[in-house]
Amino acid sequence: MFSEELWLENEKKCAVVRKSKQGRKRQELLAVALGVKVGVKGGFLWPPLKLFACSQISSLVRRAALTHNDNHFNYEKTHNFKVHTFRGPHWCEYCANFMWGLIAQGVRCSGLKSEGLYRVSGFTEHIEDVKMAFDRDGEKADISANVYPDINIITGALKLYFRDLPIPVITYDTYSKFIDAAKISSADERLEAVHEVLMLLPPAHYETLRYLMIHLKKVTMNEKDNFMNAENLGIVFGPTLMRPPEDSTLTTLHDMRYQKLIVQILIENEDVLF
Repeated sequence: MFSEELWLENEKKCAVVRKSKQGRKRQELLAVALGVKVGVKGGFLWPPLKLFACSQISSLVRRAALTHNDNHFNYEKTHNFKVHTFRGPHWCEYCANFMWGLIAQGVRCSGLKSEGLYRVSGFTEHIEDVKMAFDRDGEKADISANVYPDINIITGALKLYFRDLPIPVITYDTYSKFIDAAKISSADERLEAVHEVLMLLPPAHYETLRYLMIHLKKVTMNEKDNFMNAENLGIVFGPTLMRPPEDSTLTTLHDMRYQKLIVQILIENEDVLF
């Protein structure tokens, strides 16, 4: 018979072994996601590399869940478009395909090198025309350069769309968590905290944000022509993609630098976070 002291000591040893095995399995899983090998005697992944592996696993899990939902509900179309009005939830729940309408058809094809892209505003009445086109024609709205040669009209319509959403792309539920993450002084810890909060977003919001960040990263790759880096885009899109749950001017002004920083981090680390 074990004494109580021996039993407790044995339990502690077992717990350490279990924890070690769990940590080892986690390392192996992350290594598989990255396609690398972890030595027989152990070894730990460099934190940014580990974060990248986690993002790959999370992305696979999300897509598997979305695929399961797609098969389960048997939608009539490949994409799940339900509302085609400007103020409605335009994005496809599975691939954010509404964004294709404004980005791929408009910005990507004609305006990535336009100076001040997303910073310069188009004429309000023309932006309203684009809005009415989507209200009237939905995903079939023609916003090509032949109809709207000024790319700033298209970018203005995109920003207006995000501002008009009843629930922001970065939801009210996650807003304070993102702001708290932005306040972390350590860059690595801040990046990991942002990634953790990203996982709390609903699938449609996550996919829309992912699609947009991929696009904005391409915008920054043309910085020598458009003069728009991740920080400048963060200033533009921070208050557009996220806003505090309470309608407080003071809170909005206080949080602006953190909103900018969050979007800047999402753009600069798009390949790791998503």
